[in-house]
Amino acid sequence: MRLILLGPPGAGKGTQAVVLSEILMIPHISTGDIFRANIKGGTPLGLLAKSYIDAGKLVPDDVTVDIVGSRLKEDDCDNGFIMDGFPRTIPQAELFDRMLEERGEKIDAVINIDADDSVIIRRLSGRRMCHCGRTYHVENSPPKVEGICDACGGKLFIRDDDREETIRERLRTYHEQTSPLIDYYRKKGIILNFDGTKPIEVTTREILESLKK
Repeated sequence: MRLILLGPPGAGKGTQAVVLSEILMIPHISTGDIFRANIKGGTPLGLLAKSYIDAGKLVPDDVTVDIVGSRLKEDDCDNGFIMDGFPRTIPQAELFDRMLEERGEKIDAVINIDADDSVIIRRLSGRRMCHCGRTYHVENSPPKVEGICDACGGKLFIRDDDREETIRERLRTYHEQTSPLIDYYRKKGIILNFDGTKPIEVTTREILESLKK
């Protein structure tokens, strides 16, 4: 089964990717991981991508698709994959479809896990970290003493990525890029929508039931 996962930051997409990968026994493929592996390994595609990144330019879509394609040729993808973080735009989606078509393959379903921006902002901006590695949430799992780590007594802090203005900017970028993508896959009749505010196990069960239909 060949799947694409869509969803804004904080909607639970990454968690579902890991769970579904284990249940369906197909690899969870993160484009960020693929890029890092190719660059670290010094592959021709990795070096090409690095040349654009070092120059402060976006990696062209055809290079990105080639890097993804090289990963899909590995044996663990024979029975399918869960694609996370790609495609991000319509041109990437079209190139990806063309590449799969040339291999006699196609995307079986696009899983769109969504949540209202207000829920995501509350979920992410409420996170608190400690340098010892412990994580808290001001609503769901607060420390016994506000601002202080239960484990080591250290002062808790907010990651830059979890600041409200940063979250709003990430969401704005996501919606600009992904709204057209959702329409693209809806027209193909392969998009499945799920509520990211539900408990993890409930969403997983709903996804698996939908994939059986």
